[in-house]
Amino acid sequence: MPRGTTLVFMVLPLLALSLAYYAQSSSSRLGPAPHLGTGLQLSLALSGLIGYAQAALQAPFGFNTVEQPAQVVIDADEHDYAREPRPRFSRKIIAVGDIHGDIGNAERILQMAGVVDENNDWSGRVDVFVQTGDIIDRGDDTIELFNWMEDLREQALAVNGIVLSILGNHEYMNAIGDWRYVLESEKKTFEPRESRLEAVTTGWLADAWAENYTTAARLPLHGLLGPPNTDYPAPDGSVFARANAGPLSHAAFSFVHGGLAPTYPNLQPFPSAINNLGSSLLHRLRERKPQPRPHPPSSYPGLPAGTTREEARLYGGDGPLWYRGWADEDERKVCRMVDEVLEKTGTRRMVMGHTPHFDSIAARCDGKVLIIDTGISHAYGGALSALSIEYTLEPVKGGGWKEQEIVKALYADHDDELLAVSTRDLEDLW
Repeated sequence: MPRGTTLVFMVLPLLALSLAYYAQSSSSRLGPAPHLGTGLQLSLALSGLIGYAQAALQAPFGFNTVEQPAQVVIDADEHDYAREPRPRFSRKIIAVGDIHGDIGNAERILQMAGVVDENNDWSGRVDVFVQTGDIIDRGDDTIELFNWMEDLREQALAVNGIVLSILGNHEYMNAIGDWRYVLESEKKTFEPRESRLEAVTTGWLADAWAENYTTAARLPLHGLLGPPNTDYPAPDGSVFARANAGPLSHAAFSFVHGGLAPTYPNLQPFPSAINNLGSSLLHRLRERKPQPRPHPPSSYPGLPAGTTREEARLYGGDGPLWYRGWADEDERKVCRMVDEVLEKTGTRRMVMGHTPHFDSIAARCDGKVLIIDTGISHAYGGALSALSIEYTLEPVKGGGWKEQEIVKALYADHDDELLAVSTRDLEDLW
């Protein structure tokens, strides 16, 4: 058999594997995986062998190869050399707190933070946008705001972006029938006016909350840990279990509306323990027949019949919708408890809204607690702000990785503020 034919038969399987790897890398918004879980040295050696096979195939046909950034890795046992492409990974996240019915200020903030362009469409300049609840009440722009959020969700998805939406206590209040903070002028924006009750209980808004919103979110900073809302601890058999038990295990942020109280019993697995309770409570609210008339002027309807103790606790004072301890209690006291909650939830920092600090975003406990409600609605007149998180993981010459988080408060009307910087040196990602 001619030498060229023999070479083709030798390298075709390797080329197929290479193309599969390339396809996975190209389709993933995270870029090429640092390795595929077969063991670091085997992966590096395979990468080098595939590169050789590609070059051997391309040369006879005159294709030009593009050299990848590479690093020589020495296996101490076998003294093998392999060339490993190790891409730099980065992710930019923007989070915004309580909007409360003010689309004008919301548009201004999202433009300022680079989430949307001048037409208020998804800009593609950020990877993830998180909104921590309380879009509804205190203002008139309920319909426009929720429709806009759904538009941004679709636009982001089309270009591999992510919109994460959290339910606040005011969304739950409206579903329950507690309308104390609904303006009469806002009710008139629904046509017919009576359709508002249907919208927030069984109609289009209730559908959006059930399908696209959660009560809590865990956002991994790197895709090795899984997509948004991958549980910690990861269940047995999960493809993300190994990474979530390794050096990157807590490279994630939590997002809730109120806060994750140290006394709250349903923190694990996070966030599904909380989100499953939220889903079941919302389902009970949808199933009430007939739906109670809202309060006021009718009497307060309360939680529906059949609500479990755990569902009631979710909506209670130390539940994630209403808890204010991280914002209101003495900082020395809360900072003694923060690491325990972060450990349980597989996160490094927790982000919440609900308790407004009108002048600026509040960072407590060395930036482990971030309170981003600054009263941006005209109902409050607070600072127009957004939280910015920039994460990078880059290879270090000679081996290992450098990981960095930069957390900033962005403001529309005054200078941005650096809240936290954290740098870690990692020998390996597993």
